[in-house]
Amino acid sequence: MNEESRNEESGNESWPVRDATAAGPARNGRHSPAGNGGPAGKDGRPGNGGAAKRTGGDGAAKDAEPPGGAGTAGPTDAPATPAAPGPGDTEATATAGTTGGTKNTPGTRRRFRLTWRGALGALVLLALLLLGGFIAGYTLVGIPPANAAAIAQSNLYLYADGSHLARDGEVNRENVRLAQIPPPVRRAVLAAEDRDFYSERAVDPQGMVRAAWNTLIGKGKQSGSTITQQYVKNYYLGQEQTLKRKWKEFFISVKLSREQSKDDILLGYLNTSYFGRNAYGVQAAAHAYYGKDIEDIDTAEGAYLASVLNAPSAFDVSLHPENTEAAKARWNYTLDGMVGQKWLTPAERAALTFPVPLRARPATGLSGQRGYVVQAVEEYLTGHNVLDEGTLAAGGYRITTTLERAKQDAFVRAVDDQVTSQLDPERTTDRAVRVGGASIEPATGHVVALYGGVDYTRQYVNNATRRDYQPGSTFKPFVLAAAVEHRSRTQDGRPITPGTVYDGTDQRPVQGWGGKTYAPENDDGISHGQLTVTEATNKSVNAVYAQMAMDVGPVRVRRTALDLGIPASTPDLSTSPSIALGTATPSVLDMAQAYATLADHGRHRAATLVARVTKDGREVPLPQRRARQTVSRLAADTTTAVLEGVVTGGTGTAALSAGRPAAGKTGTAEEDRAAWFAGYTPELATVVALMGQDPESGAQRSLYGALGLARITGGGVPARIWGQYTGVALGNAEITEFDLWLQPGAWRERPAPQPSGKGTAPGVAPGSAGPSRSPGGRDGAGVSRAPGDGDGPGTDGGGPAEPPGALTGTGLPAGAGPPPGPAGAGHDPLGLLDGGTGPGHPGVDGLTGGGTGQGPGGTLGGGPGTDGPPGIGAAGTLGGPVGTGPR
Repeated sequence: MNEESRNEESGNESWPVRDATAAGPARNGRHSPAGNGGPAGKDGRPGNGGAAKRTGGDGAAKDAEPPGGAGTAGPTDAPATPAAPGPGDTEATATAGTTGGTKNTPGTRRRFRLTWRGALGALVLLALLLLGGFIAGYTLVGIPPANAAAIAQSNLYLYADGSHLARDGEVNRENVRLAQIPPPVRRAVLAAEDRDFYSERAVDPQGMVRAAWNTLIGKGKQSGSTITQQYVKNYYLGQEQTLKRKWKEFFISVKLSREQSKDDILLGYLNTSYFGRNAYGVQAAAHAYYGKDIEDIDTAEGAYLASVLNAPSAFDVSLHPENTEAAKARWNYTLDGMVGQKWLTPAERAALTFPVPLRARPATGLSGQRGYVVQAVEEYLTGHNVLDEGTLAAGGYRITTTLERAKQDAFVRAVDDQVTSQLDPERTTDRAVRVGGASIEPATGHVVALYGGVDYTRQYVNNATRRDYQPGSTFKPFVLAAAVEHRSRTQDGRPITPGTVYDGTDQRPVQGWGGKTYAPENDDGISHGQLTVTEATNKSVNAVYAQMAMDVGPVRVRRTALDLGIPASTPDLSTSPSIALGTATPSVLDMAQAYATLADHGRHRAATLVARVTKDGREVPLPQRRARQTVSRLAADTTTAVLEGVVTGGTGTAALSAGRPAAGKTGTAEEDRAAWFAGYTPELATVVALMGQDPESGAQRSLYGALGLARITGGGVPARIWGQYTGVALGNAEITEFDLWLQPGAWRERPAPQPSGKGTAPGVAPGSAGPSRSPGGRDGAGVSRAPGDGDGPGTDGGGPAEPPGALTGTGLPAGAGPPPGPAGAGHDPLGLLDGGTGPGHPGVDGLTGGGTGQGPGGTLGGGPGTDGPPGIGAAGTLGGPVGTGPR
């Protein structure tokens, strides 16, 4: 009985294609009875002599009967019988010549079986490929000699012009035997890095797959490697994150585990790992951090050394005191792991305290500013994932910085003249003085000068990059920029502009704040009454800016600060009104980057210290740095215009010593622990900060009495350093004015619901100075409006209007008109803009003292014109004649 008959008798459905094939083994060329006619095919065509796909013919063997056998239509026969119903029909009818009627519906079962077979075959093939690949890899990849990183070199640092800047020190490494390393230290390393080291295989395939996938998708490095793999990477390969390296690491680790014991591998790892402070190996680390041999390191100290392996620079609390909490968290993690592995009892764990390491002692070859520059460059390269810390420390790199020698020297001289030469060893406070500075070219984002401290070998912490001192009021310009950027309004609905009037009363509670009552104190507790945003900026009035931050929205202020260049990771960058007063702690370099964005009209370029990196003649790729308009030009330029007034007539007049158009802001931290000046010209943005730090404990200290001064504020020594440096750095370069785009009418006050002052002319805020000097007016205090921003003709009682641009000295008498009102108090620091209804009244002369001003009447006009004659006060004459020029 053939297969088809058996299927019919059993009641099972036959599988047409299999039956056709089974009728005769056509594949091996033998006789096939399929010529008697096969069942209908799947596609509904009549059986063509039992044609099966596998035969490749018409159902008969290629060397047996010719086509057209019994029951088969040959090529010249009549057309075949009609097609049998397809699988989707309700009934299948066998065609003439078939051996039995069958249904075609089991075709789906055939497809499932073929798919299953294919999948199984694919799996088998994949397994064979993997096995073959493993065998090939294991055979072909041998254990190489120690790589170049095991024999470290120095790195060469160059100025932007290619001249020599610094060379880092010799590699610090001393191998020890495993018996010299105390068991608690070894266990601490295992608890921190690989707790299952002694029981696990040499490699972690799951971790490697994860790391490989992250590399492929550009997600960064995530180790997951065993200690064996890390040792192989350190000693035989390198730190590059590539699939090729991971492939080699896998096979070398497997081979190494068969040739070396676990103890030998652990010892190799401990002798080759990088611990920071230029220390390779656990013995060098013990000396670098605790000044003793590894044999004398206790459990707490060993846990700290194990902890820094994860991030050597970041967890060095001497180098980065702001990261102390993170370092302690890693230390606790390590100790808790030791308890979990029963290597330490809970009681022993509870008795341990955090072992603060010694202050770092850098190589003497990095004395002066060289060490600070090298440290900052290293942090830039590792922080931007250009090079791994271990790879960079291994040396051999030629690094060209963006620093310009002339500007770097000018910065050092300015600090020496204004600070270092003034220090008295007999004054205790002078020992706490620290100076940090950074200077950036706005057009390129290049850091052209960096001042980290008096000497890297004496003061190891880089004052230019540390993030633990408050910048104070130098943060206020970000509030103003945010207000203009977002077209913000006051609590009573008035647009916020440089001419908007605020209440400057000392300790005035911030309105609209839903948290705990916040009423900031003004400097020296002075109440300023009603004054404009421009005046509040010039005088650095905390009450005004805290309220303005609330009006704008602290979240928007924070967003604008980030857009300008302040890092999102900056400590204490809160979203409360206090953000306006500089309670966050960005670095000097961070602030210089943000001010450089203002100087470049709101275009932000990430600051960089590195122009080029090569090794063995090969270029190392650097991060892409494209300029982006992160803040509108209107917002940036309006802020610049207001900050010009701080330099010409506010708290930053000491910066005028630069002899160039400048904009800037002073700042003083809480309890006078730091004093800042941040400013810029069109060509250069520079920030200087004096900080107080106890030389013994490292704690922040007040600067009261330092340098023999009662107080050190941002407008004093920092502004003088800024002025001296900027003047020399720009040298004989052509003097360039700020090219500003300003909103028409930005300096006009929108009337407040309540009176904002007495005796003021309509449309003119009392004492409000214009945004910037006339281009021709460099020798006086004359101020002119932006084009189209004049206040129009005089309106004080019908008096004749003054010519556009006319300015007087310390006061403006009113024209004839209605009965005089009470005299208004002068608000302008230079005494330039006072007047209004009524007779001439007192003005405040910020340079020579008070006195009744004399000069032409009328209100301030716009457009080009000649400034009026200087005011004459009782205490002397203010300035000289001012220049003339269009604006």
